[in-house]
Amino acid sequence: MAFGDVEFRRMFGASGVFYRGLMIALVDDDVLYMKVDKTLAREYEQRGLLPFSYNKQNKLVKLSYYQAPEEALEDPDELAKWAFRSYDVALRLNQK
Repeated sequence: MAFGDVEFRRMFGASGVFYRGLMIALVDDDVLYMKVDKTLAREYEQRGLLPFSYNKQNKLVKLSYYQAPEEALEDPDELAKWAFRSYDVALRLNQK
């Protein structure tokens, strides 16, 4: 299963991963984080994966991106599956 071409853009010390103009993931400190909504976030949490977070004025800020599952980093078809799910989230959120 092929996903397609993505574009990387530097953002705030990290890199945004864009597909068809929508940000579907980000890379920070060599860690891939995939875009999630509340439903998909629960699935990531059940796997013990952590959200992307950073400190801002001594407060922890969590974004709607979670660490990609290990198997997605080892198998291109598995990565495509997760990327399509993140793209679906980005599409839905962009339409609101």
